[in-house]
Amino acid sequence: MRKPKVIIVAGPPACGKTSVMIHSIKCLQRLGIKTAVSKIDCLATEDDQRYAGIDVPVIVGLSGDICPDHYFVVNLEEMITWAGGEDADLLIVETAGLCHRCAPGIDKALSVCVIDSHSSIKIPEKVGPVLTTADIVIIVKGDSISQAEREVFRSRIRRINPNADIVEANGITGAGSEHVAKLLLDRKDATDLIGARLRHPMPTAVCSYCMGEMRVGTKFQQGAVYKMDFPCGKGGGERLCQKQ
Repeated sequence: MRKPKVIIVAGPPACGKTSVMIHSIKCLQRLGIKTAVSKIDCLATEDDQRYAGIDVPVIVGLSGDICPDHYFVVNLEEMITWAGGEDADLLIVETAGLCHRCAPGIDKALSVCVIDSHSSIKIPEKVGPVLTTADIVIIVKGDSISQAEREVFRSRIRRINPNADIVEANGITGAGSEHVAKLLLDRKDATDLIGARLRHPMPTAVCSYCMGEMRVGTKFQQGAVYKMDFPCGKGGGERLCQKQ
């Protein structure tokens, strides 16, 4: 059975990941490259219908109560097997951006970060490992800001991730999608990811609330519980110091 090359596409929610990938896949189709897509989301998605609309095999995974990136990693081996059964050359795994601490990158797979330049000029510093460990950074919605803002945004990304290929793309018109498609094909990443390593540790989330606890208060909290540090002073800060 064929083992496809794996491409992991991540980024903040609603930044335009699916739209950019659809245009790029169309470019790949014109080159005779067969692609399969695994869409990982939290509660619901209709993006599978959009991929199916361009004749791409697609499977959906809904993570429900757990982090979508944890869900993605524990299902990756089965996703690769499924894509191989579809005779795909590439498997694109589009994983939901649940928070800005996402870390879905794998050292033997191509890692793509899609980032919305319209959201905030400060967003590159806030998205974490999904950007800092990416091989390719796709900037979208740049047509709605000035040239000076685009250059500042790009320089912030370059400062955080000096080695990534940076490309601007438009999820509506498809501009830049041919460049994206070329970058997806140029990298010679491994097809066998069993035993590969994450590029960055996943967020830790094993506490009483993860296990279904509903009550609020310190006495109900167990597991990985990180408490804020408060200065000694008037009001609550003073009481906290007395308790210690």
